[in-house]
Amino acid sequence: MLSVKRAIILSAIVLVIFFFTSSQRSQEFRSHIRGGPRPNVDDDAVLADHSSKHPEDHPNKLVTQINPPHLGKPAPRPSNINGQPVRDQLAYQFPYDVSNKFPAFIWQTWKYTVANPRFSDGYRPLEASWTHHHPDFIHEVITDQVALHLIKHLYGSVPQVLEAFTSLPSPILKADFFRYLILLARGGIYSDIDTAALKPATKWIPSNFRMASIGLVVGIEADPTGKNWAENYSRRLQFCQWTIQSKPGHPVLREVVARITEKTLDMKRKGKLRKDQSGVIEFTGPAIWTDTIFDYLNDENYFTVQKENPIDFRNFTGMKNPKKIGDVVVLPVTSFSPGVGQFGAGEDDDPQAFVKHMFEGTWKPEEERHIGEPDNMRIYREDQEKKQKERLKKMGIHQV
Repeated sequence: MLSVKRAIILSAIVLVIFFFTSSQRSQEFRSHIRGGPRPNVDDDAVLADHSSKHPEDHPNKLVTQINPPHLGKPAPRPSNINGQPVRDQLAYQFPYDVSNKFPAFIWQTWKYTVANPRFSDGYRPLEASWTHHHPDFIHEVITDQVALHLIKHLYGSVPQVLEAFTSLPSPILKADFFRYLILLARGGIYSDIDTAALKPATKWIPSNFRMASIGLVVGIEADPTGKNWAENYSRRLQFCQWTIQSKPGHPVLREVVARITEKTLDMKRKGKLRKDQSGVIEFTGPAIWTDTIFDYLNDENYFTVQKENPIDFRNFTGMKNPKKIGDVVVLPVTSFSPGVGQFGAGEDDDPQAFVKHMFEGTWKPEEERHIGEPDNMRIYREDQEKKQKERLKKMGIHQV
């Protein structure tokens, strides 16, 4: 039998072990809810053009870096997670760790798989360019039917998101939403099927940027400088969403998924979800994507920000080389939009040209392509269509 003294000692040991493990589990869950450990960033978190040695050349002279963790109040036990706001559910299900490597995935969507005879011969070389430049990556072309099953699998534990996805009335909206969903859950590269890889992703980020401090890579889509820019664009500077690279769980992706989910379910309750695509840019496209990125870069939960000098289009307009702010790398227009003939973009052979976008909107029905396209883009596209085949031939791509 145990003596009273030994029993007391044994009880004390058990209690110490219990409280230690409980504390560890509580801290781990809090970390999940807050989106995983915050990046440990050093001097390369400064907003900087990697080719410039003079910070005073930039319109906004500020140093912005990611704050240390703020644990806040203890989070609820995991068993109660379904009762929490959608952002907390997403943060728990898809934690973010910037120190992880970028996953070696390439995600694309199309009506048919490459193995299907009905997969357009005109797009086979485009799809093949991604595999050619990324031979060690897992490259998936996801059909609409597979996308639905995949989202059900990945987001079954976040029912609001699943309901929002299945409630979206058009394939255009679902295609936009899918890219955010798959990158939030799995990370890697998403790129539209009407894009061609010009250089491998390993060349996208300058060698003097630490990969372990980067979680999201985006490119500039539009940088109109004229007084009438609002006639053709929804934002003074827009980030493109036809090509995105990310690590799983990134806060920008979490936020854009939450915003689209909330807006979709609100419109559903009000009976305002319609099959027409008016408002796509604002609803799921470049506008909400751009707004979410800028909101993140100015979020005091993540960054030390000067309120009187926020991060906005002035930090990126006219840029010719990649810039890094916190864990986000922004690429110039040339990187994902070479040869567009505006915004100061370079040509396909420019050293900063990484992805070629054909602006076909191939995930849309034929009759819906280019709806809502600005007049200047339509004129330029029509003028360039005759020259496009020759440019593609130089890239080794032959359209049918």
